[in-house]
Amino acid sequence: MRSRREDTVRRAASSETAGAEAAGEVGAGPEVAEAALTTEPARRAGAVDDELMTLYPDAACALDHDGPFQLLVATVLSAQTTDARVNTVTPELFERYPDAAALGAARREDLEAILRPLGFQRAKAGHLLGIGQALTERFEGRVPRSREELVALPGVGRKTANVVLGNAFGQPAITVDTHVGRLSRRLGWTTSKDPLRVEKDIAALWEPWRWTDGCHRLIEHGRQVCSARSPRCGQCTLLEAGLCPQVGV
Repeated sequence: MRSRREDTVRRAASSETAGAEAAGEVGAGPEVAEAALTTEPARRAGAVDDELMTLYPDAACALDHDGPFQLLVATVLSAQTTDARVNTVTPELFERYPDAAALGAARREDLEAILRPLGFQRAKAGHLLGIGQALTERFEGRVPRSREELVALPGVGRKTANVVLGNAFGQPAITVDTHVGRLSRRLGWTTSKDPLRVEKDIAALWEPWRWTDGCHRLIEHGRQVCSARSPRCGQCTLLEAGLCPQVGV
């Protein structure tokens, strides 16, 4: 029997997907096919997410943001650093540059000074300047709602596009970060380290309504229990439930 929360999330995702399709907003680019989801591996993968939903009912994007523009910028900045560290610099960044036009007109040296705690400040400042200018010149200052348009922006790859699509626009999207990739391999869902292949393998096991928040739950479990170097298998609900084969552990 599905929980009330599961039904609520399922209905919300279905409604958001239908709305995006009707508006022609479903992300472009190499798409991930929806699977039949009738196999035993799919049932077990769904059971994993059900367990994680109980453990982490409030799992969500860890980047502090208010709207698509801030989420896009914060996600670009999160490359090669932690979400927590990004959250320490974005308050000043967004206060000084509250929209795309302001960001695109910023002085590079001022951006680099704000971004220095993150490392790679020169490259990241360049990305932000390019994003601000591109949004202003091509999209009237608004963040586009298609994957094809998002990945054409400076510093934006498929992972960043999926974060924005899933969390800002409600389009089901699978974000493969280090935690999602690691847990997917340990759970036996994939053998690949290629993010696109991992994304496709997860999509073959999960219904789209699970994609966005399910990845947040995997990330939370990776941070709290299933760490890279010292996984706490003795404290893992998934192992206790017989859902984790501990591949490579």
